[in-house]
Amino acid sequence: MHSPSSLFLERLTRHARENPHRVALQDHHRQCRYGDLISELADYRRRLARLETRRVALALDNGVEWALWDLALLLEDRVAVPVPGFFSHAQRQHLVTQAGLDAWIGPGGEALGFAAGDDTAIDTRPVEPIPSLHTGTTRITFTSGTSGTPKGVCLDTKAPLQVAASLADIVEPLGIERHLAILPLATLLENIGGIYVPLWLGATPCLPSLATTGLQGASAFSPDIALTAIDTFRPHSLILVPQLLQALIEASPQAPESLRFVAVGGARVSDSLLSRAHKGGWPVYQGYGLSECASVVCLNRPGEPAQGVGRLLPHAQARITTSGEILINGATMLGYLGEPAASDWHPSGDLGHWHGDSLILDGRRREMFITAFGRNVDPQWVEGELILQRDIAQALVHGEALPNNRALIVPAAPETTDVQLACAIAAVNRTLPDYARIDTWRRCDPFTPHNQQLTANGRLRRDAILAAYGEWLLSPHLPTEKETAMSAYQMLQDATHEERNWLLSAPLLTRAQAGKVSLAEYLGFLAQAYHHVRFTVPLMMDCGAHLPDRLNWLRAALVEYIEEEHGHEQWILDDIRAAGGDAEAAARSTPHPATQLMVSYVRDVINHGNPVGFFGMVQVLEGTSTALATQAAEQLQASLALPDDAVRYLTSHGDLDIGHLAFFEGLVNRLENDDLQAVIDTARMVYRLYGAMFRGIEANSSGGSAVGELTNALV
Repeated sequence: MHSPSSLFLERLTRHARENPHRVALQDHHRQCRYGDLISELADYRRRLARLETRRVALALDNGVEWALWDLALLLEDRVAVPVPGFFSHAQRQHLVTQAGLDAWIGPGGEALGFAAGDDTAIDTRPVEPIPSLHTGTTRITFTSGTSGTPKGVCLDTKAPLQVAASLADIVEPLGIERHLAILPLATLLENIGGIYVPLWLGATPCLPSLATTGLQGASAFSPDIALTAIDTFRPHSLILVPQLLQALIEASPQAPESLRFVAVGGARVSDSLLSRAHKGGWPVYQGYGLSECASVVCLNRPGEPAQGVGRLLPHAQARITTSGEILINGATMLGYLGEPAASDWHPSGDLGHWHGDSLILDGRRREMFITAFGRNVDPQWVEGELILQRDIAQALVHGEALPNNRALIVPAAPETTDVQLACAIAAVNRTLPDYARIDTWRRCDPFTPHNQQLTANGRLRRDAILAAYGEWLLSPHLPTEKETAMSAYQMLQDATHEERNWLLSAPLLTRAQAGKVSLAEYLGFLAQAYHHVRFTVPLMMDCGAHLPDRLNWLRAALVEYIEEEHGHEQWILDDIRAAGGDAEAAARSTPHPATQLMVSYVRDVINHGNPVGFFGMVQVLEGTSTALATQAAEQLQASLALPDDAVRYLTSHGDLDIGHLAFFEGLVNRLENDDLQAVIDTARMVYRLYGAMFRGIEANSSGGSAVGELTNALV
């Protein structure tokens, strides 16, 4: 009876005979053709035999060399132990000791007690005593597990090749000729799907270094570099985890032309992400599996309607217990390293149900939480929606026994502001039922394999994250205001708090509330008000003309504003006349530098930035008016003995702007991301310039420098 490895070798030999010139393995620097593959593997097998190594660590970067050593170990039935590049020194030491490794291929062996020998590629060490392994073990794949200590999954040769054969049967009709490995080959999913499956089909595994496929360190990923690699190798297939798929779709909504099959798994994939992928022509097929079951168990098939994680692979069986847990049989592990042998049916820890022949996942058994109101929430569902927002890279949601759910949020970039994150969370909350919404959140550092908070497949290691952030996640006390999911208008108020206080602290405004302003100062204020109010309607019209189609709804609001504001500059001139001033001279006067700059700045935002930023000016002028105008008008009229028609602008705007501001709040609450940020940025600048204007009026009346006040405002 032939062994699984000998059957695989027979298949490779047949491909070599039928297509000797076809490339069997390829990276940026090296090619190996099928006609040369068998002899190449024979050489690598002889090198292993000379050293009499039995348990070998494979610690190379992705490349042809990685594949040749892996295949040689497979064909020799040696124990291969792929080493994830992100493992710390302590984790590598644990791996070496627990598995009883006697050889190390790749850099870093000397630091772990291995010494260079006759073969410069392989470092060796004596091992005594030799730890026992489950009978038949030829591969140990280490997972991150639920603690910092990696957990070894023992597999025989049959299991990964059985999975490879099943996958090959599914994709064979697509005519896959080139597969590009983007994930580390130390990941069992890419090891099987990226090397064994293409070779089984007689296709070409393209295996460039991880840096040239976009992976940077443990968790960073450059979709632009990955797209360059796709353009270079023109693969027909890829294997991705959800985070990488999300990044690639953001960078290239339309799929590269060469792609025929993109398997995505490793963590739950949101329906929204799958929908966006299919809309852009990305041939994405969601699957499901575990290292304990030699990676893949279920997969959606080409030509069939997508349902959950698809149908079982031909070799696999599954059943669901009365509690909803999925049990799996077929190509399962022999057992965990150092633990008793596994049973035939592996308890996956995942909850699910059947939809016809397709498996639908309902979450992890131990990750589901029950809120204080008794509602069951699958955090992966909510997290999947959160990371679809471009400003959110990662998220962890928790709500066990809490009245409201909390989230740890990793921003997409260090410069991402809290306002942008809050907008993203608010956008997701609008799509969720109330029991699943995020009430409070805080930003945090990235979850990575290096800090033990992420597995190689991109799964959150919740126990480790809970240990790091448990004090906040579990606290029964209410969080601070900044951690609360505020409305967009509240965020605008919060983000402009400092600038608003600087404006309101202007001495002239403080004195106006007490009626201690001179007539010259009051007339000076009206003159400056004329010079910016006369531009309000033109600025509104300009804003409406420049708004993008996605903000068409704002044009209707602008029409209302224009109708309300039209002609108000004449009210101001009438007030000047009634107060005994020269209205014509005021109209001809040169505006304060801050007034000129305020109008010019807002016009520039409309014409050369984001036109919705205009509403930042609305926030400042109407917000200040509602806070001060009515009281100031009453005090000024009494102290200066002015007639009613000399304070009409202030009294009318104090009342009018209260209604405007409520309307304005409703508009702002519909804004998101860059639009809200544009309003905030404009409001911050206009608060400063408006404050400089008030200080300039006071400076002019006392012989000071208006330009000096403007400089102070902007420094």
